[in-house]
Amino acid sequence: MKLISIENELRSNSYPGRGIILGRTPCGKKAAAAYFIMGRSENSRNRVFVKNDLGGIKTKAFDAAKMTAPALVIYNAVRTLGTRTIISNGDQTDTIYNLMNQQMTFEQALRTREFEPDAPNYTPRISGVIKQEEEGFNYALSILKTDDGNPDCCQRHTFSYKNPIAGIGHFIHTYSKDGEPLPSFEGEPKKIEIPACIDEFTALLWGSLNEENKVSLFVRYISFEENSVEDRIMNKLGN
Repeated sequence: MKLISIENELRSNSYPGRGIILGRTPCGKKAAAAYFIMGRSENSRNRVFVKNDLGGIKTKAFDAAKMTAPALVIYNAVRTLGTRTIISNGDQTDTIYNLMNQQMTFEQALRTREFEPDAPNYTPRISGVIKQEEEGFNYALSILKTDDGNPDCCQRHTFSYKNPIAGIGHFIHTYSKDGEPLPSFEGEPKKIEIPACIDEFTALLWGSLNEENKVSLFVRYISFEENSVEDRIMNKLGN
Protein backbone atom coordinates (compact mmCIF):
# COMPACT_ATOMS: atom_id res chain seq x y z
CA MET A 1 0.00 0.00 0.00
CA LYS A 2 1.18 3.50 -0.86
CA LEU A 3 2.45 5.66 2.01
CA ILE A 4 0.30 8.77 2.46
CA SER A 5 0.70 12.03 4.37
CA ILE A 6 -1.50 11.98 7.49
CA GLU A 7 -1.46 15.77 7.48
CA ASN A 8 -2.84 15.95 3.94
CA GLU A 9 -5.29 13.15 4.63
CA LEU A 10 -6.82 14.93 7.62
CA ARG A 11 -6.74 18.43 6.15
CA SER A 12 -8.56 17.23 3.03
CA ASN A 13 -11.40 15.61 5.00
CA SER A 14 -13.55 17.86 7.16
CA TYR A 15 -15.20 14.93 8.92
CA PRO A 16 -13.43 11.56 9.18
CA GLY A 17 -15.36 11.11 12.42
CA ARG A 18 -13.37 9.04 14.91
CA GLY A 19 -9.96 7.65 14.03
CA ILE A 20 -7.39 5.17 15.34
CA ILE A 21 -3.70 5.05 14.41
CA LEU A 22 -1.39 2.21 15.48
CA GLY A 23 2.25 1.90 14.50
CA ARG A 24 5.92 1.74 15.42
CA THR A 25 8.37 4.56 16.02
CA PRO A 26 11.39 5.01 13.70
CA CYS A 27 13.80 3.60 16.30
CA GLY A 28 11.74 0.41 16.37
CA LYS A 29 11.68 0.36 20.16
CA LYS A 30 8.26 1.88 20.81
CA ALA A 31 4.68 1.27 19.78
CA ALA A 32 2.60 4.32 18.89
CA ALA A 33 -1.14 4.77 19.25
CA ALA A 34 -3.50 7.67 18.64
CA TYR A 35 -7.25 8.11 18.90
CA PHE A 36 -9.29 11.18 18.02
CA ILE A 37 -12.97 12.08 18.11
CA MET A 38 -14.88 14.72 16.18
CA GLY A 39 -18.43 16.01 16.36
CA ARG A 40 -21.03 17.89 14.35
CA SER A 41 -23.75 18.15 17.02
CA GLU A 42 -23.61 20.10 20.26
CA ASN A 43 -23.90 16.84 22.18
CA SER A 44 -20.93 15.24 20.40
CA ARG A 45 -18.83 18.37 20.83
CA ASN A 46 -19.62 18.59 24.54
CA ARG A 47 -16.91 16.06 25.43
CA VAL A 48 -13.35 15.82 26.65
CA PHE A 49 -10.87 13.00 27.18
CA VAL A 50 -9.87 12.31 30.78
CA LYS A 51 -7.76 9.56 32.31
CA ASN A 52 -9.60 6.57 33.71
CA ASP A 53 -8.51 4.06 36.35
CA LEU A 54 -8.02 1.35 33.71
CA GLY A 55 -4.69 2.40 32.26
CA GLY A 56 -6.17 4.64 29.60
CA ILE A 57 -8.79 7.29 28.94
CA LYS A 58 -12.54 7.77 28.77
CA THR A 59 -14.84 10.36 27.28
CA LYS A 60 -16.59 12.70 29.68
CA ALA A 61 -19.18 15.44 29.30
CA PHE A 62 -17.54 18.87 29.53
CA ASP A 63 -20.82 20.37 30.70
CA ALA A 64 -22.90 17.61 32.29
CA ALA A 65 -26.05 19.77 32.21
CA LYS A 66 -25.93 19.87 28.41
CA MET A 67 -25.31 16.17 27.84
CA THR A 68 -28.13 14.17 26.24
CA ALA A 69 -28.25 10.53 25.08
CA PRO A 70 -24.86 9.55 26.54
CA ALA A 71 -25.04 5.87 25.53
CA LEU A 72 -23.02 6.23 22.31
CA VAL A 73 -20.77 9.14 23.28
CA ILE A 74 -19.59 8.34 26.82
CA TYR A 75 -17.33 5.29 27.09
CA ASN A 76 -13.87 3.95 27.94
CA ALA A 77 -11.81 4.66 24.82
CA VAL A 78 -8.53 3.09 25.99
CA ARG A 79 -7.82 0.30 28.50
CA THR A 80 -4.76 -1.81 29.24
CA LEU A 81 -4.81 -5.54 29.91
CA GLY A 82 -1.36 -6.70 30.99
CA THR A 83 0.92 -5.76 28.11
CA ARG A 84 -2.01 -5.16 25.76
CA THR A 85 -3.45 -1.75 24.92
CA ILE A 86 -7.05 -1.72 23.68
CA ILE A 87 -8.57 1.25 21.83
CA SER A 88 -12.03 1.72 20.35
CA ASN A 89 -14.68 4.27 19.49
CA GLY A 90 -17.34 2.87 21.81
CA ASP A 91 -18.23 0.57 24.67
CA GLN A 92 -16.76 -2.35 22.73
CA THR A 93 -13.51 -1.36 24.48
CA ASP A 94 -14.98 -3.04 27.56
CA THR A 95 -16.23 -6.01 25.52
CA ILE A 96 -12.75 -6.61 24.10
CA TYR A 97 -11.12 -6.21 27.51
CA ASN A 98 -13.53 -8.55 29.29
CA LEU A 99 -13.49 -11.31 26.68
CA MET A 100 -9.74 -11.17 26.05
CA ASN A 101 -9.37 -11.46 29.82
CA GLN A 102 -11.32 -14.73 29.44
CA GLN A 103 -8.75 -15.95 26.88
CA MET A 104 -10.80 -15.05 23.80
CA THR A 105 -9.07 -13.39 20.87
CA PHE A 106 -9.57 -9.84 19.63
CA GLU A 107 -11.55 -11.16 16.66
CA GLN A 108 -13.68 -13.48 18.79
CA ALA A 109 -14.58 -10.64 21.15
CA LEU A 110 -15.71 -8.43 18.27
CA ARG A 111 -17.93 -11.15 16.80
CA THR A 112 -20.27 -10.40 19.69
CA ARG A 113 -20.74 -6.79 18.49
CA GLU A 114 -22.03 -4.92 15.45
CA PHE A 115 -22.02 -1.34 14.12
CA GLU A 116 -23.72 1.37 16.21
CA PRO A 117 -27.54 1.55 16.08
CA ASP A 118 -27.58 5.23 15.12
CA ALA A 119 -29.67 5.09 11.92
CA PRO A 120 -29.30 6.30 9.24
CA ASN A 121 -25.51 6.60 9.75
CA TYR A 122 -24.97 3.20 11.41
CA THR A 123 -21.57 4.41 12.58
CA PRO A 124 -18.89 1.72 12.18
CA ARG A 125 -17.28 0.39 15.34
CA ILE A 126 -13.52 0.72 14.93
CA SER A 127 -11.15 -0.97 17.36
CA GLY A 128 -7.45 -1.66 17.80
CA VAL A 129 -5.13 -3.66 20.02
CA ILE A 130 -1.37 -3.62 20.57
CA LYS A 131 0.05 -6.86 21.95
CA GLN A 132 3.52 -7.48 23.35
CA GLU A 133 4.76 -11.04 22.90
CA GLU A 134 8.08 -12.83 23.41
CA GLU A 135 9.17 -12.29 19.81
CA GLY A 136 8.13 -8.63 19.80
CA PHE A 137 4.93 -6.69 19.45
CA ASN A 138 2.13 -6.72 16.91
CA TYR A 139 -1.11 -4.88 16.42
CA ALA A 140 -4.49 -5.28 14.80
CA LEU A 141 -7.27 -2.96 13.63
CA SER A 142 -10.93 -3.85 13.14
CA ILE A 143 -14.03 -2.29 11.63
CA LEU A 144 -17.63 -3.48 11.98
CA LYS A 145 -19.92 -1.80 9.44
CA THR A 146 -23.02 -2.20 7.31
CA ASP A 147 -23.00 -3.41 3.73
CA ASP A 148 -23.12 -0.03 1.96
CA GLY A 149 -25.61 1.32 4.49
CA ASN A 150 -27.80 -1.80 4.62
CA PRO A 151 -28.10 -2.76 8.31
CA ASP A 152 -29.29 -6.28 7.44
CA CYS A 153 -25.64 -7.24 6.94
CA CYS A 154 -22.75 -6.61 9.33
CA GLN A 155 -19.33 -6.75 7.69
CA ARG A 156 -16.44 -7.60 10.04
CA HIS A 157 -12.94 -6.77 8.83
CA THR A 158 -9.75 -7.32 10.84
CA PHE A 159 -6.28 -6.21 9.71
CA SER A 160 -3.32 -7.71 11.58
CA TYR A 161 0.29 -6.47 11.48
CA LYS A 162 2.97 -8.81 12.81
CA ASN A 163 6.45 -7.38 13.44
CA PRO A 164 5.39 -3.93 12.14
CA ILE A 165 7.92 -1.85 10.21
CA ALA A 166 9.77 0.87 12.12
CA GLY A 167 8.49 4.35 11.36
CA ILE A 168 5.23 3.10 9.85
CA GLY A 169 1.64 3.13 11.14
CA HIS A 170 -1.88 2.40 9.93
CA PHE A 171 -4.91 4.68 10.14
CA ILE A 172 -8.58 3.70 10.17
CA HIS A 173 -11.57 5.99 10.73
CA THR A 174 -15.34 5.80 10.84
CA TYR A 175 -16.47 7.95 7.89
CA SER A 176 -14.96 8.29 4.44
CA LYS A 177 -16.16 11.91 4.31
CA ASP A 178 -18.89 14.27 5.51
CA GLY A 179 -22.38 13.65 4.20
CA GLU A 180 -26.05 12.90 4.90
CA PRO A 181 -26.08 10.09 5.86
CA LEU A 182 -22.41 9.74 6.72
CA PRO A 183 -20.69 7.23 4.41
CA SER A 184 -18.63 4.53 6.16
CA PHE A 185 -14.88 4.07 5.79
CA GLU A 186 -13.90 1.82 2.89
CA GLY A 187 -10.85 -0.30 2.10
CA GLU A 188 -7.76 -1.14 4.13
CA PRO A 189 -6.28 1.05 6.87
CA LYS A 190 -4.12 3.78 5.39
CA LYS A 191 -0.33 3.55 5.66
CA ILE A 192 1.35 6.60 7.25
CA GLU A 193 4.63 7.69 8.82
CA ILE A 194 5.08 7.69 12.60
CA PRO A 195 7.35 10.48 13.96
CA ALA A 196 10.00 9.72 16.56
CA CYS A 197 8.72 12.38 18.97
CA ILE A 198 5.33 12.04 20.64
CA ASP A 199 4.93 15.81 20.92
CA GLU A 200 5.62 16.23 17.21
CA PHE A 201 3.03 13.57 16.37
CA THR A 202 0.46 15.11 18.74
CA ALA A 203 0.93 18.59 17.26
CA LEU A 204 0.76 17.23 13.71
CA LEU A 205 -2.52 15.39 14.29
CA TRP A 206 -4.21 18.09 16.35
CA GLY A 207 -3.21 20.81 13.92
CA SER A 208 -4.46 18.83 10.92
CA LEU A 209 -7.94 17.99 12.22
CA ASN A 210 -10.77 20.27 11.08
CA GLU A 211 -10.92 23.16 13.54
CA GLU A 212 -14.71 23.33 13.69
CA ASN A 213 -15.32 19.61 14.10
CA LYS A 214 -12.40 18.34 16.18
CA VAL A 215 -13.15 17.48 19.81
CA SER A 216 -10.34 15.50 21.48
CA LEU A 217 -7.10 13.64 20.76
CA PHE A 218 -5.12 11.03 22.69
CA VAL A 219 -1.60 9.88 21.78
CA ARG A 220 0.44 7.18 23.52
CA TYR A 221 4.00 5.92 22.96
CA ILE A 222 4.79 2.60 24.64
CA SER A 223 8.32 1.48 25.47
CA PHE A 224 8.25 -2.25 26.09
CA GLU A 225 11.97 -2.30 26.94
CA GLU A 226 11.47 0.24 29.73
CA ASN A 227 7.93 -0.89 30.60
CA SER A 228 6.74 2.69 30.38
CA VAL A 229 4.25 4.84 28.50
CA GLU A 230 4.03 8.48 27.49
CA ASP A 231 0.57 9.96 27.05
CA ARG A 232 -0.70 13.22 25.57
CA ILE A 233 -4.28 14.50 25.70
CA MET A 234 -5.68 17.41 23.71
CA ASN A 235 -9.20 18.74 24.28
CA LYS A 236 -10.81 21.59 22.37
CA LEU A 237 -12.89 22.46 25.42
CA GLY A 238 -11.04 23.25 28.60
CA ASN A 239 -7.47 23.18 27.21
